[in-house]
Amino acid sequence: MSTLRIAIGIEYNGSRFNGWQIQSQDARTVQEKVQQALAKIAIHPVSLICAGRTDTGVHATAQVAHFDTTVERELKAWVMGGNIHLPDDVSIVWAKKVDEDFSARFSATKRSYRYVILNRRARTAIHSKQVTWVYDTLNVEAMHEAAQAMLGKQDFSSFRSSKCQASNAIRTMHSINIFRDGDYIFLDICANAFLHHMVRNIVGSLLMIGRGEQPLTWMADLLEIRDRTKAGPTAAAAGLYLVAVEYPEQYDLPSTGFLPRFSD
Repeated sequence: MSTLRIAIGIEYNGSRFNGWQIQSQDARTVQEKVQQALAKIAIHPVSLICAGRTDTGVHATAQVAHFDTTVERELKAWVMGGNIHLPDDVSIVWAKKVDEDFSARFSATKRSYRYVILNRRARTAIHSKQVTWVYDTLNVEAMHEAAQAMLGKQDFSSFRSSKCQASNAIRTMHSINIFRDGDYIFLDICANAFLHHMVRNIVGSLLMIGRGEQPLTWMADLLEIRDRTKAGPTAAAAGLYLVAVEYPEQYDLPSTGFLPRFSD
C-alpha cells in the first residue's frame, strides 16, 4: 500500500494551549488536537511534523505541518472534515499533496513572526491574551535602530533559552522592523530559523532599550557577549504570532497567513 504525504496550513489562538508539541496527558496542545482530528478522517493514527514548535500562549496564523497517510481522500476532506473534529481555537486552513521529500520543518527556508505590544497607560480588556501590554512610554525609533545590529548570520546565544536543544546558536536574520500605529507597536522579524524563546528574548531586551534603560549599542554588545544571563527578560507569550513560513517554489504551497493588526 502506497503512502501519501499531505501538507496542511493551520492557524490557532494559543491562549488555551500548552504550546504546539505533545507533552503529558494533562497538557492541551495543538499537535494533539490536530492529530486526533485527522486520525478520524484517515481511520489510522496520524503523526504531524510542524515548521515551528510554538510555546505556551503563542499564536499562529500560518503554521505548516505534514503527515503521511495510506488512504486517499479529497483534499477538502482533510480541511473540512478535520475542522469538524477540532475546537474553535484551532483550524486547518488548507491541505495539499506534496512529494515524499517534503518536510514542513527541514524544507522551510524562512520563518516570520510578529510581536504585538499595546503601549498605553491602561491595560486592555478585549485583547488581553492577544497582545502584550507595556505601560511605560517606549522609544520605538531607538528599538528599531538597535535591532538592526542583529541582521545577517550571527550567534544568538544571548537570546536562546537555557532549555534550547538546538546544536548551535547560529541563525541568519533576514529582517527585523519595529513600528508604531497609535497605541500599538509591531515587531516583524524574519530568519531562516529560530531558537527556543529567541523572539521573546529579543523583545525583552529591546523593551529595555525602548525604556531608555540600555543604550542603542546594547543589542550588538549582547551578540558579542553570547551570554543569556546578560540580556533582558523573556517577553510575554501573548503578543507573539507565527505569521509566515516560506518554502522553495517547487512545492507550490498556498500562502494564506495574515498579519494580526489592532487599531485604536
